[in-house]
Amino acid sequence: MCFFRIIPVIDILNAQAVHAIKGERAKYELLKSKLLPSSNPLKIITFLKNNLQFNEIYIADLDAIIKRKPNYEVLLKILQISDLKLMLDPGIIDNNDLYNFSNLKLNKLILGIETIKNFSVIEKALEIFSQEKLIVSLDMYQGKIFSNNKELKNENPLNIAKKLDELGINELILLDLFRVGQKMGGVPSLFHKIRQNFKGDILIGGGTKDITDLKRFKSENFSGVLIATALYDGTINIEEIKNLQKKY
Repeated sequence: MCFFRIIPVIDILNAQAVHAIKGERAKYELLKSKLLPSSNPLKIITFLKNNLQFNEIYIADLDAIIKRKPNYEVLLKILQISDLKLMLDPGIIDNNDLYNFSNLKLNKLILGIETIKNFSVIEKALEIFSQEKLIVSLDMYQGKIFSNNKELKNENPLNIAKKLDELGINELILLDLFRVGQKMGGVPSLFHKIRQNFKGDILIGGGTKDITDLKRFKSENFSGVLIATALYDGTINIEEIKNLQKKY
């Protein structure tokens, strides 16, 4: 079996790590973690990498997504951490954004359905970057597409997943913002349908309750999970994560 990826999430707002809940960004508060008493993204990621051996980190730059003001200074410092695989959602909208981020040494650039102008941006991204460098985040809210594009907003998530598969996207994040920060547990039936129709890797974001969820995601052929709340509040401890990954 392939290695099951467990990827910590850092949401950055006003250059600080915040606790995301239900996509209600105006209500996000500074992250309070049992792992480390800091909301400094650089300190948190350094700790996750050096002390807990997490080599892959997901960052949602909410300043870029909401305000169009990327945290370049913070990101450049994070990118200096050796042997760190960084996947970044900087709120890509158009082709100019693709070029702006093409110079950063990212492991993965995330194209969010929430922010992209249209599907031609994804097609352009595939010209600029290799397939292995791109992930599309299928952003949803209670099972419906969450997007600034009116046409995409009315699309069925399953149909979008099929189109992405046809375009050549080989990695997908299923992110239901309503589930974020709530530890709801389980796997929505829609996610199963997408899993059956998308050939590439699928990561689940939002809603993880405990270690049982992680085991379920793996057994149901998902490639990994983006995890925040259940990690930072201590619900899932590091030894449980290590033991799970050893089995696969």
